[in-house]
Amino acid sequence: MSRKEAAEFSFFLAVPTLAGATLVKTLGIVKTLDSSHWGYLGAGMVLSFLFALMAIHYFIRLVSRYGFKHFGIYRILLGLTILYFVYSGPVT
Repeated sequence: MSRKEAAEFSFFLAVPTLAGATLVKTLGIVKTLDSSHWGYLGAGMVLSFLFALMAIHYFIRLVSRYGFKHFGIYRILLGLTILYFVYSGPVT
């Protein structure tokens, strides 16, 4: 399997999970929404979908060109940075 195919496959696996999570969250807040909120909810979902498509497109292009090495380094550094800020205590 090529790097591009592996990245696409992982995104295809994520779609049902993300759709289910969206459905559960939406059903959880439906009772609290009035008619003015539905437009905002719809616009947010459409914009989220469009930006996700853009991110997937650029990620697959990045993986196709450079492989997973750079992405892995980025994720490790980002994770260490987040852990540092979470466990370093409050900023005063």
